[in-house]
Amino acid sequence: MSKTNESLMQRRTAAVPRGVGQIHPIFAESAKNATVTDVEGREFIDFAGGIAVLNTGHLHPKVVAAVQEQLTKLTHTCFQVLAYEPYVELCEKVNARVPGDFAKKTLLVTTGSEAVENSIKIARAATGRAGVIAFTGGYHGRTMMTLGLTGKVVPYSAGMGLMPGGIFRAQYPCELHGVSSDDAIASIERIFKNDAEPRDIAAIIIEPVQGEGGFYVAPKDFMLRLRALCDQHGILLIADEVQTGAGRTGTFFAMEQMGVAADLTTFAKSIAGGFPVAGVCGKAEYMDAIAPGGLGGTYAGSPIACAAALAVMEVFEEEQLLDRCKAVGERLVTGLKAIQTKHNSIGEVRALGAMIAMELCEGGDVHKPNAALTGQIVAKAREKGLILLSCGTYGNVLRVLVPLTAEDALLDRGLAIIAECFDELA
Repeated sequence: MSKTNESLMQRRTAAVPRGVGQIHPIFAESAKNATVTDVEGREFIDFAGGIAVLNTGHLHPKVVAAVQEQLTKLTHTCFQVLAYEPYVELCEKVNARVPGDFAKKTLLVTTGSEAVENSIKIARAATGRAGVIAFTGGYHGRTMMTLGLTGKVVPYSAGMGLMPGGIFRAQYPCELHGVSSDDAIASIERIFKNDAEPRDIAAIIIEPVQGEGGFYVAPKDFMLRLRALCDQHGILLIADEVQTGAGRTGTFFAMEQMGVAADLTTFAKSIAGGFPVAGVCGKAEYMDAIAPGGLGGTYAGSPIACAAALAVMEVFEEEQLLDRCKAVGERLVTGLKAIQTKHNSIGEVRALGAMIAMELCEGGDVHKPNAALTGQIVAKAREKGLILLSCGTYGNVLRVLVPLTAEDALLDRGLAIIAECFDELA
């Protein structure tokens, strides 16, 4: 019997816990660059990119070749037992890429959540403090500490009880919803007055562009003030670049556009083009605060993933993907804003590079989020052959994370489908 999406969904339901969500009832069979083909042979345009993992596209030939070559050498030793050069070389290249005019060191792990967990461990060891300030709407992972940092209960920590203590929530600046840089800084000062002294705070962690929170971009003036505040109180600034990193915003790391450097930077997702590697890069003195044995992991910095990441970084250089990112972003934003002129259900189109979002609302009122329409657009686009994602605190934001290697004709086809969906539904 031939496989179908429906039959595989039935098997999935029986075998996989319901807590593992699935946005689209589709089973992928193969993929190439910015398209995916399902088990029934239908091709889809991929505007999701594995949630910002495939900036270099599905199965980029250079990444595939690097992995195939590494497979002929070794796949695992555990770096803490027997080291291998790709790990060291990747750390060297990340150290050179991460913003900051200071000596850096990098730790490699496997997932974004693991990177964030380790950034907090490092900050606590480096400062001798335990508290952490995170922001409303932030997303930092699904492990226990990162769930505490994540500013969205449903669905991530619903029903699991209280998350770890010592975490305090400040407001993320968002002009669209009336939160100014002044308001955001004032919310941190309120924490210092009401909840924890600055000398008890090890780190402030922030996404330069919020991911799950809705693709809101932190204003540069706010980042400058946040950096100054951290310096004043001896608090480490952690930039969570898991989703923004590896070129999605038009620079390899988004903090390059913020006018300041973080003390610690987390990265994952697109750094290895679909292979699992993540990490923390930071000031050498902070990264060395933990004694030997306090950092690492059995699979952390896999030789296979390191080879893939090194190839990804070469692809960015050879194909000038940062320039391509800006061109992709401009083309898509122009197209989406043209759609916006016809539909007042689109409250805002925003982007940094090719990290693009449309916020949907009722009757042109951005304070009335329209999650229902957002879900309908995602479903209708799928019917028409386009894979989209939603996000946002209220589930009313459409996000675009198309591979930067996608051809213009494919981008235009995707835009045409989005336009059709709004014409039919909005």
